[in-house]
Amino acid sequence: MNQIIRQAFADAQAAFPFVIAQGRNIETRIYQRRYPTFNYGAHVPVVTEGNAWAIGTTFFTVDTAGEAKFLSGAGTDMPFNQATKDMASHDFAMIGSGWEWNLEEVNQAALYGIDLNGTKAMSASDKVERLLNSVAMVGTAEKNWTGFVNDPQVSRVDVAADGTGSSTFWSAKSNDQILRDINDLISSVRENTSEVEWVDTLRLPPEAFRLIATRRLGEGDGLLTLLEYIRRNNVYTAETNQPLDIQPLRELANASQDGGGRMVVYRRDEEVLRFHLPMPRRVLQPRQKSIMGFETGIIARTGGTEWRLPGAAAYGDEITAP
Repeated sequence: MNQIIRQAFADAQAAFPFVIAQGRNIETRIYQRRYPTFNYGAHVPVVTEGNAWAIGTTFFTVDTAGEAKFLSGAGTDMPFNQATKDMASHDFAMIGSGWEWNLEEVNQAALYGIDLNGTKAMSASDKVERLLNSVAMVGTAEKNWTGFVNDPQVSRVDVAADGTGSSTFWSAKSNDQILRDINDLISSVRENTSEVEWVDTLRLPPEAFRLIATRRLGEGDGLLTLLEYIRRNNVYTAETNQPLDIQPLRELANASQDGGGRMVVYRRDEEVLRFHLPMPRRVLQPRQKSIMGFETGIIARTGGTEWRLPGAAAYGDEITAP
């Protein structure tokens, strides 16, 4: 029995260099598919700055107060300005997903020159990205974080209920009413911030995006779709001469308070919101965990989505049915 155990241990030790090499190959292949399914970086600026192992981040805000007025040359009533400083912090947390092999799988892979459970590696990678995307979009109750589509600091309104049958849904509204809904939400950010903030980005539920992408402004070929028209003819573009960035986002399909579709207008800038990712996906060194078993994993550290200037955004609800 002892001889058998010693032989199994020797086989495992001999196989370990192959496991290490395969782990490195898997790491390279995973990073070639950094965002295989979930492209949260297209919607929320991803910030990877700082130490990967930091417990969180701290930032400071500064505001000023004061006035200017007419003075007499002999006056002693000069108004002085004051600056106030505030500090805020945001915590990070680690996530991970792993996979394992046994001695039989390792030696068969080495014998036939086949990939060492690449499927498991890609599955672990996918699970990490899936969780990062979920945290970025909707947050996590476990950490008491909200996300891009559901932060209570962002102002929220239901769109006008003036479609067919007093409906709020875009499927029951005219082109003019849909354009009005979008422009009203963009304008609300300008008005609520005394013309300081503006929005350059619009995210829609997939159903709403497909509707405006396929609805034409008139009959026949060669006419603009409603999507093309909105990109070029909205209050943001009129003011800045820049096109409005419009894309679909599946997490908005049921993001409203009543479970319907929600649109989001915002300024896509790290100053406004950011997804903290101080440690992007990192593949751990494989290790031998038992006499015939090996394991490794993928970890990442994130702080979720943080709205630093929620006034530069607004939610418009009930544009599609639950």
